[in-house]
Amino acid sequence: MLVWTRRGRAVVLAVFALLVLVVFAAPIATVVAAALAGRWSGALPSHLGFANFSRALSGEQAASLSVSLQTALLAGAISLVLGTWAALSAREAPRWWRRITDAVFHLPVAVPSVAIGLGVLIAFNQRPLLLGGTKWIVIVAHSVLVLAYAFSAVAAALDRLDPAYRQAAESLGAGGARVLTRITLPLLLPALGAAAGLAVALSMGELGATIMVYPATWKTLPITIFAATDRGQVFDAAASTTLLVAVTLVVLLILGRVRGRAALR
Repeated sequence: MLVWTRRGRAVVLAVFALLVLVVFAAPIATVVAAALAGRWSGALPSHLGFANFSRALSGEQAASLSVSLQTALLAGAISLVLGTWAALSAREAPRWWRRITDAVFHLPVAVPSVAIGLGVLIAFNQRPLLLGGTKWIVIVAHSVLVLAYAFSAVAAALDRLDPAYRQAAESLGAGGARVLTRITLPLLLPALGAAAGLAVALSMGELGATIMVYPATWKTLPITIFAATDRGQVFDAAASTTLLVAVTLVVLLILGRVRGRAALR
């Protein structure tokens, strides 16, 4: 419903700002405060410092951060390649086949991530695809979870793509491979950047499926944070969470700059 009066708009903006403060800003600020705290026995934290971050950047927590980053980048790359391939293939298929493809690729979003983790664990824990106990089963689980978002981003961009570019290239004698590499994919670069950023961000924070499949040698940072919280080490968990958010934002900023340059081209 549109609000036309100045007072009404002010009220709507105030309510929106309050919701953003309570739902988003306050929890994040609380986590950052806990990450800096040495003690929190009153209304505000005390003994502020960077001791929690020092521990988060060393030992098991630092290794878990590296594992999360590697997993996110690999899963993002895999999902981007498969999602782009599926979207391009479905575009040339009959309408009924496009609907089936769309339903299949969106299925991981429609079910709990724990179910995806259990399915991956069962499917890849026996020959001929024995991935249980290796890092690859975690990467496969993450790839399955973020594949739907990569597919959706590319498919939506393809729907908005002007077919005149492809038709003009084909009329000049360009083959299918040349049209794909010189016309279609360059025009899709902004969408590919957005899909990659979303896939990495979702993978960095994934917990539900990971906790079902991860081996002791490939523990992501969300798993380490969950374990620290379970042991009552809330301040260490808060420091690791802050680092996780910071690293994710840095990766997204880098991908955003790449996407922006691609859009200018």
